Amino acid sequence: MYLTRFRLNTARAGSRHLLASPQRMHAAVMSSFADVLPGDPHAPRVLWRIDRNSRAEALLFIVSEQRPDLTHLVEQAGWPTTAAWQTYEYTSFLDGLAKGGIWDFRLTANPVHHVRRSTDEIRKRTAHRTPRHQMGWLLDRQERAGFRVLETPAERRRLAQGDEHQLTVRDEQRHRFGKTDTGTGLANRVPLVTVTFDGRLEITDPELLRRTLTLGLGKAKAYGCGLMTLAAASGGTR
Repeated sequence: MYLTRFRLNTARAGSRHLLASPQRMHAAVMSSFADVLPGDPHAPRVLWRIDRNSRAEALLFIVSEQRPDLTHLVEQAGWPTTAAWQTYEYTSFLDGLAKGGIWDFRLTANPVHHVRRSTDEIRKRTAHRTPRHQMGWLLDRQERAGFRVLETPAERRRLAQGDEHQLTVRDEQRHRFGKTDTGTGLANRVPLVTVTFDGRLEITDPELLRRTLTLGLGKAKAYGCGLMTLAAASGGTR
């Protein structure tokens, strides 16, 4: 497994073109693998995520089985003569994860649930709209994903509700794009709501967490969702 990091040059039109569309970014990411043909249903799993740290800093992260070649992205949306990308061997890091380890994490996800307004209506997938419900979506999945989000000590909680965990949600993005139904051939407009979670976790099941880090968490993985990354726990409490 490989973890790749690439900084996009947000001053370039090509970069802004990609950042405006999860579909275009997905196509650019998949073009980084010489053996993957466009639209191949058997293509290996590739996770990616955009971190928008500021107006001038947007980072692309990729987790993949194959080592990617991002030359086309450097030429279109980077600094062709002065900077490239960094790819790291990821397997040894994954193998070193141990139960009880404390890590800071980041995850961009598509928190959804299924609702129906009446008993005879088909259940429809709907995005969670509030930070409280978006956090609840992640907390409901933490055990099956191999970790638990740490609780905030009572003396450090600032709110009566919603501040119980070392977890924040930010950078909500809303997209709507065309997609053709493979069964009917009909085109429709697909809404996509994504949010980014930052928090601190404890590993409860290393094997399950390895699956989460390499296979992703939640829906819309082709559109930049599901990729969780870990970093050494920083000092203090979030």
